[in-house]
Amino acid sequence: MNRRDVLKVGAAGAASVALAAPAIAQNVIQWKMVTAWPKNLPGPGVAAQMLADRITALSGGRIEVKLFAAGELVPGRGVFDAVSEGTAELYHAVPAYWGSKSKGILLFGSQPFGLLADEQAGWMVHGGGQALYDEMYGRFNLKPFLCGNSGPQWQGWFRTEIKSVDDLKGLKFRTTGLASEMCSKLGMAVQAMGGRDMFQALQSGALDAGEFIGPWTDSALGFYQVAKNYYWPGVGEPSSAEECAVNTEAYGALPDDLKQAVAYACESLYNPVWTEYTTKSGQALKQLVADHGVQVRKLPDDVIIAMGNAAGEVINDLREDQDELVRRITDSFLAYREIVKDYKPYADNGQMNARVMDYKY
Repeated sequence: MNRRDVLKVGAAGAASVALAAPAIAQNVIQWKMVTAWPKNLPGPGVAAQMLADRITALSGGRIEVKLFAAGELVPGRGVFDAVSEGTAELYHAVPAYWGSKSKGILLFGSQPFGLLADEQAGWMVHGGGQALYDEMYGRFNLKPFLCGNSGPQWQGWFRTEIKSVDDLKGLKFRTTGLASEMCSKLGMAVQAMGGRDMFQALQSGALDAGEFIGPWTDSALGFYQVAKNYYWPGVGEPSSAEECAVNTEAYGALPDDLKQAVAYACESLYNPVWTEYTTKSGQALKQLVADHGVQVRKLPDDVIIAMGNAAGEVINDLREDQDELVRRITDSFLAYREIVKDYKPYADNGQMNARVMDYKY
């Protein structure tokens, strides 16, 4: 081959590369993620963007995920239907918002007097929870994944002190999920709304109290400006899992390696999201007390016991649900709760009790 032929081959090769590049670019899968949160809301809004970025990264750029915050493409509470119907490919939200679809869904996010964040992941991975999660969401054309957790939530912000169970009767209170059913059984006037609406309702007196997440997110929303009594423990949500659900057709169309990339993006964020909540809520609580005069108060024991009894009634209602799948989900949750309920007092409780004893460390 002479020099002229080499130049011809080189030119042809360069042309083929130039033509191939746009073809590869055209094969990038573009997904819309809709979320239940304002853009970059500390906590869930931040976590949603992390997930969008991680799916893109782990797919090697073959899936580009564009995030649409609540209200940008669909309302926050409309994301479930939007992805189910194919308006968007995936969403980021919490299972606690979808009780109108099925009461069984609520157990995958949080349960009054239920599972802590590590226990929730344990149930899903080792206790049969994921298979039930898939079965339930499959009814709605969705493939679900847990992708984070808030850790223990707080009982919330109260305009006045709570001294007994009687103080709860008629109390206008914002909460969601199964916690709302627990509170309703105690005579509380439960309302569901977003965090920004909750602030306005507390400010106007339309609400007497409400819970959203915990110190990090709650401080960003400014609840301390309109209610100074911050109550713990948040027995309505000992943890609250965040989820990503993908449209079944969109997920099924992916090659196996990209399916794995989406699944691992969700799984790999569970601990980073959970530990970020823990870290930043610890920092935020100190500031709420020191800088904003927040009064941290413990629920009276009789209130906790009354809530526990009401929560038991809620779970019994689920065990008797007409939907056989809801009954199976509830039984699986209770079986796993029994395992960890007997173990954790020796493990976690023992360590926490030892930590607060009077010694020089």
